[in-house]
Amino acid sequence: MTNLLPPSALALSDIESALVDLARKTIDATTDAGPDEDGIHTMGAAVRAADGRMFAGVNLFHFTGGPCAELVALGAARAGGATELTHIVAVGNHGRGVKNPCGRDRQILADHYPEIRVIMTTDRGLVSVCAHDLLPFGYDAKAEQL
Repeated sequence: MTNLLPPSALALSDIESALVDLARKTIDATTDAGPDEDGIHTMGAAVRAADGRMFAGVNLFHFTGGPCAELVALGAARAGGATELTHIVAVGNHGRGVKNPCGRDRQILADHYPEIRVIMTTDRGLVSVCAHDLLPFGYDAKAEQL
């Protein structure tokens, strides 16, 4: 963890805390691994739509790179008709807490939802950050389409 936070970093709001709780409850209810075991469902994620609805998902680990919980939650939100998303978070099973998105998830969020607030763990506690701040000097997929 680093002391350097992007300009968009904010302390968690009550809405964001509720999203963390949903992700935690989702993975606690669905994990298939004991505390010291590997499993295929070990991360939960939750996403919030602009209209206040919240959607959850769990990962599907596979050695070929199965989907992360964040991607499953994004798909669930879209399947539920949510087109404008405001917040996202991932939480590990067995009380491992909020986990920061992997590089693939950061790229997807930056490409498709650059303004979504991503709840992250820092040395200053939990904060939310705009996705576009997660990849300084990142690949710009939209610019490459021109």
